[in-house]
Amino acid sequence: MTVKAPALLGASIALVLGTLGVSRLWPLPSFLAGLLYGTGFGLLFAAFLRWRLPDGCDASTPSLRRRYLREFTPAMAGYVLGLFVSLWLLKRVEEPMLRALVALLPVAPVMLVVRAVVRYIRDADELQRRIELESVSLATATVSMLYLAGGFLQTAKVIDIPSGMAMFWVFPLVCLFYGLVKTVVVRRYR
Repeated sequence: MTVKAPALLGASIALVLGTLGVSRLWPLPSFLAGLLYGTGFGLLFAAFLRWRLPDGCDASTPSLRRRYLREFTPAMAGYVLGLFVSLWLLKRVEEPMLRALVALLPVAPVMLVVRAVVRYIRDADELQRRIELESVSLATATVSMLYLAGGFLQTAKVIDIPSGMAMFWVFPLVCLFYGLVKTVVVRRYR
């Protein structure tokens, strides 16, 4: 079953406005509020992608899509869980080697996510592979240029972004731009 753009948009609006309304009545912990707002805006982005991508943009076979979802979904859930556990443990662990292991906890599930994506692209037909690779390439180039420009602005003391935060956002930005770029690339081939 495919979720349509209006349903995703409605869920996004309900979640964001619901969180806003509840937080006005009862103060929510900032962590929970951030999680709810992030999920709401994530659903908004998903609605945009659903609206902009044509129905047949994933021309892969149903078995390939099922395998991809079977590999991707648990890995992404593991990433989210690993991130929360890591952030929670980092407040309680002092020993440097243990802190390093705890900090890297979310990386293993991301490696599984990347593996699922690579297997999907490798096993897709030629047209879908071309669309995916062009989208990934343009997204990576765009984020690299933004990171480079940010480095120059940082060196010139125009902006001041902590380096750890800048490094943390590279992969999520590549994923975000991949989704945006794919909406343009797929229309060139359909």
